[in-house]
Amino acid sequence: MDLPIVYHPDYVSPLPPGHRFPMAKFGQLYETLLADQIAHPSQFHTPTLPPREWIQLVHTSEYVQNYYEGTLENKAQRRIGLPWSPSLVNRTCIAVGGTVLTAELALATGLACNTAGGTHHAFPSYGSGFCIFNDIAIATRVLLEQKRVQSVLIIDLDVHQGDGTAFIFQQDSRVFTFSMHCAVNFPGTKQSSDLDVPLPEGMEDDEYLQTLAAYLTDLLAETQPDLVMYDAGVDVHSADRLGKLALSDRGIFCREMQVLQTCISQGYPVACVIGGGYADDMNALVYRHSLLHRVASDVFRQYRL
Repeated sequence: MDLPIVYHPDYVSPLPPGHRFPMAKFGQLYETLLADQIAHPSQFHTPTLPPREWIQLVHTSEYVQNYYEGTLENKAQRRIGLPWSPSLVNRTCIAVGGTVLTAELALATGLACNTAGGTHHAFPSYGSGFCIFNDIAIATRVLLEQKRVQSVLIIDLDVHQGDGTAFIFQQDSRVFTFSMHCAVNFPGTKQSSDLDVPLPEGMEDDEYLQTLAAYLTDLLAETQPDLVMYDAGVDVHSADRLGKLALSDRGIFCREMQVLQTCISQGYPVACVIGGGYADDMNALVYRHSLLHRVASDVFRQYRL
C-alpha cells in the first residue's frame, strides 16, 4: 500500500487575473506529484461535498448560510480577501471534505496528505486572510463528534499564527493547539493557542529546526493524541511574499521529516494539509509544497504503514 493522497479537480477555482492568491498551485501540485513519480493515480482519493451540518459544528449557521448564498456584507467579504462566486463556494466546501477525508485516511493507515487545506484564519462567525471555513477545525470536530477520536493535537507550522483554530478550541480540552509562527506578521491581533512559539523575523533553517525539536517530542508525550493534524505551510520560505522567515527548500524538507518521523515513529497517526505559500515563481512554490508529499511517501514506506 502507498501513501493516501487527497485531491479534487475543483480545488482549482477561477479567480480574477492577477489575484495574489495562487489558486493554480493546487492543480499544478497534483500534476507535479504524478510527473515526478512521487505518486501514481491509484493513490489519489477524491473527496465529496460535506453535509452543511459538519461545517456548522464549527461555524455559525448565519455565517454559513450567508456565505453559501453570497449575501455576506462587503466588509466581511473584504476580510476574507477572495471574491465570492458559486464556484468558490463549491471549491471551499470540497476542500473541507478533503481534509475530513484526509483525517479519516490517516486514522485508517497512519499517514495521509491533502493537496489543499489549512484555512486556519477562519473564525466561527467570519472568514479572514483567504480563509472561509476552517477545514482543520471542522475535520477535528467531525471525528470528535463521531467518537472516532478522543484527543487531537494540531501542529500548525504555517508562518502565520493559526488564530481561528486557537479561538475555536480555546475551551475544548480534547484539542491541543500548537502554533509556531513569525511573531511580527498577520494576524495583527493574535489569539492564545495552547502553546504559541513566536519566532523572530529572518530565522533560518538550523535555528528553526532546533526550536521545533525543543517542543515536539515533549508535546507528543504530554498530549498523547489519537490523531495529529499537521498544517505544513511553506510560507516560512525565504522567498515567500508574505512570510518574513528565511527557511530554504532544505529547511522545509528537514522540517517535514522531523515532524512526520517523530510522530509516526511513536505511533501517532498524522493527517497533513499544505497550508499557505505565496510566491511569484509558481514552479518553485509548487515544489516547496510537494516536499510534504515527497517526505510523507518516504516515511510511509519506511514504517510500512
